[in-house]
Amino acid sequence: MEDAIGRVAAAVPLGDRVAVQSHVDALTKPPGSLGRLEDLALQVGCVLGDPPPALDDAVVFVFAADHGVVARGVSAYPAVVTAQMCANFSAGGAAINVLARACGAEVRVVDVGVAGDVRRLAGIEHRKVRAGTRDLSVGPAMTASEVVDALAVGLEVAGSAGARIVGVGEMGIGNTTAAAAVTACLTGVAARDVVGRGTGVDDRGLARKREVVERAAARVARLDGPRDNALEVLRRIGGLEIAAMAGAMIGTAARGALVLVDGFISAAAALAACRLCPGLPPYLVASHRSTEPGHTVVLDSLGLTPLLDLEMRLGEGTGCALAIPVVRAAGALLREMATFESAGISGPGDDLRETGP
Repeated sequence: MEDAIGRVAAAVPLGDRVAVQSHVDALTKPPGSLGRLEDLALQVGCVLGDPPPALDDAVVFVFAADHGVVARGVSAYPAVVTAQMCANFSAGGAAINVLARACGAEVRVVDVGVAGDVRRLAGIEHRKVRAGTRDLSVGPAMTASEVVDALAVGLEVAGSAGARIVGVGEMGIGNTTAAAAVTACLTGVAARDVVGRGTGVDDRGLARKREVVERAAARVARLDGPRDNALEVLRRIGGLEIAAMAGAMIGTAARGALVLVDGFISAAAALAACRLCPGLPPYLVASHRSTEPGHTVVLDSLGLTPLLDLEMRLGEGTGCALAIPVVRAAGALLREMATFESAGISGPGDDLRETGP
């Protein structure tokens, strides 16, 4: 982990920011007329080079794990659904499978902590650290070594992937509860303000969920400087898949690739990853904004503006899959679009310069 963080910190961007911006401004269009696609092209050019390579290769990781806190009634679905969804991923029938096929991306599902036995499922990468976390409402969710092991899983699988676009998603019943607790502790925002309905709990379920997150966050708040101690926050109230996602983001950046952050849980992992690896933010692209209230809190904390806002809250990396064509398009602008000079087109102010005062 330290080696990967060091590589991110020492990395020299492939594209010079000033030069890439000059290229974007020289393209045959009024300045800023492509809106935020120009900002994304600038980021792509800085991270991947200008012009960037063809971005045909893309992968979406789905890290799967269970949560002991589900026993507190914080989810509308039973814990067994995590394993059942792994079977759905394996069969190619989940939303992420469909959306990834539509955009030409690979899906890799990694069992980092599913409570059920999914070893017989084809296409599932079996890297289980333990069979779900402990109940974060009554004690630490993980041991220190389990957090490190989960981080290492993400670091290894994403760090060895060849794709230049890497989406980071998850599956885990109860994980919006853990993500809300992590968000509250790492941002200092009141716990009740980051808790949403997740899989669709009713009002009583929402009240239970808020109480659980408030109690967990209050326990962590007694630590010395919890906002700066992401490892301890993850250990006490995080999730195995959240830790693995944080590792995957660091591992992706360490080899100079772009990281697509998915929804709320993925963003909470990105927040923890950025505390562990301060050089990470330039590699992060927020794919979309979830309807979960905590997601906006995390995006604001990270200074990220999402590409899409489709009122989604599914997870699985579905927002990443939808954002991949947008990232590819931004790269194509730098590779293929003519400049005013190359096309022989007058740029803004050229006529004034030719005629003089």
